[in-house]
Amino acid sequence: MEKEKRDSQKRRSSEKLEAAFTAEGRKLERSFFVRPGKDKVYAERALKIAGELLGKFLVRRINGKKIAGEIVEVEVYAGTKDRAAHSFGGKVTPRNKIMYGRGGVAYVYLVYGMHWQMNIIVGDSEPHCVLIRALDLGDGSRIASGPGKLCKYMELDKSFHGEDIVQSIRLWVEDRGIKVKGSDIMRDRRIGVDYAGPYWSSRKWRFYMKGNNAVSVKQKTKKSNPEK
Repeated sequence: MEKEKRDSQKRRSSEKLEAAFTAEGRKLERSFFVRPGKDKVYAERALKIAGELLGKFLVRRINGKKIAGEIVEVEVYAGTKDRAAHSFGGKVTPRNKIMYGRGGVAYVYLVYGMHWQMNIIVGDSEPHCVLIRALDLGDGSRIASGPGKLCKYMELDKSFHGEDIVQSIRLWVEDRGIKVKGSDIMRDRRIGVDYAGPYWSSRKWRFYMKGNNAVSVKQKTKKSNPEK
C-alpha cells in the first residue's frame, strides 16, 4: 500500500514536471532579484536567490519561437570580498560595471576567447551575480549542461550583456510552479576558481539539483551537503 502511494506521488510529480516544459509560466519580477534589507551573513541574500532559481525556467525567444529549460545548476559570485568575483576589491571595468547596477539584468562575457557565459545580477548596487551553469531541457540531453553549452544552445552572446530580463521580450525567467525541496538541492564548491585561494575556492556557493543528468559537474568535493 505504501509503495503504491509513493509510486503514485512520484508519477504525479513526473507528470507535473513534464507539463512544465510546455506550460506558460509567470515571468519573474524585479522583486525576485532585488531583496530589501541587509545581509546578516556575507552574501546571504544572493545565496538565497541562487537556491530559489533552481526549478525556474530560462526562456529565450528566437525568431518568434520560444525555447526554455529548467535551471538546475547555478553559482554565486559575490561582492568585493570574493576573490573569485570580477568585482573583487571593488574593481570596476567597462565590462563589470554592470554588476554595480540593479538586479534582474544579464551579465554576459567571453571566457577563453570562445565561450559565452551568462550571469544574472542580484541585489541593488551590490556587485553580486548568479552564473547560470546548466539547464534541463526535458529530453534527457546534456546540450545545455555547462555555461558555455547553455549559451550556445540559447544563442546568447555579447548582445545580451546588459539585457533587462525583467522587461525583455527575448530573454527572461519564469516560474512554472515547480516546487523544489531543500533536500533535493545540493551545495558544493564552484568550478574552476582555485585561483581565488583556499578560502574562497572552498565556499560551497554552487547549487544544483540532486540526481539531475543535466548538471555539468555532479560532485566536486568528497561529500556535497544538501541545503539546510
